Amino acid sequence: MKPRVTIYGKPECCLCDQALEVLEEVRKLVPFEIEKRDISGDADLIERYGLDIPVILIDGQVAFRHRIDKARLITLLDGQ
Repeated sequence: MKPRVTIYGKPECCLCDQALEVLEEVRKLVPFEIEKRDISGDADLIERYGLDIPVILIDGQVAFRHRIDKARLITLLDGQ
């Protein structure tokens, strides 16, 4: 089963856009599913992640905040 990577962010967030680019690059090497979650309309998500976006989870576990380390992402996904 492919790992599920969830990215919490919001529109017009340059760090979120950069994180999505890294995720798409890595997905060409290691298959996984991407779920995008927009926090801007959800008070609970804004409270939980608002100052830390983008927040990237791998199978429900927080893996990165703000920026993604591409090499570490590959290592984490290969270990799934």
